[in-house]
Amino acid sequence: MVGICLTALLLVNAFVARPFAVPSGSMEETLRPGDRLVANQLAYAFGGHPQRGDVVVFDGTGSFLRESAKPEGFRDGLRSFAQDLGLAPAGDTVYVKRVIGVGGDRVTSTGPGAPITVNGVPVDETSYLSPGDDPSAVAFDVVVPAGKLWVMGDHRSASRDSRDHLGEPGGGFVPEKKVIGRADWVVYPFSRWTSLDRPAAFAATAGTGGHGDQG
Repeated sequence: MVGICLTALLLVNAFVARPFAVPSGSMEETLRPGDRLVANQLAYAFGGHPQRGDVVVFDGTGSFLRESAKPEGFRDGLRSFAQDLGLAPAGDTVYVKRVIGVGGDRVTSTGPGAPITVNGVPVDETSYLSPGDDPSAVAFDVVVPAGKLWVMGDHRSASRDSRDHLGEPGGGFVPEKKVIGRADWVVYPFSRWTSLDRPAAFAATAGTGGHGDQG
């Protein structure tokens, strides 16, 4: 019975719901350093896509970090396998950010004091931005390629996100295939137990383009 329970737990961690520890303050106040969250790995299965406003956990290799030129050895493969099962820390290639733009979206900012717009629609982010933060201190104007995401931290003044990688080969965009799961729950500390629901602010962008109206 112990073996069956352990196997079931490992399978859940690998394919259904995977725990992660929040490593930094880039998503404050939504997530704080040390929070434990659960990423729903089935959220985008069977043809689903990340949606504007979702908080996602993703592997930043190839977008936020350069691909390693060194071939993966046995130890690297074993560590990766243990991470997939939730038996080892996720490592420093895993990030958690909020999706602001999806494939086909035009996302813009004119800098401090101005809201971010998605397909020309201003997004009211006051419900989740860290107090005192501008939506963006950096001006940008991007069109998100198909199959990719534009992501930002809620603590904009302390987040290295898509804006910081604009000039790099990937342009700051995160491939959907690199998304591990949608962060659905904060489960520890127990005093912060909560669901991470999609903000109502993004309803204003429905039907404006991209795949934002798909599941």
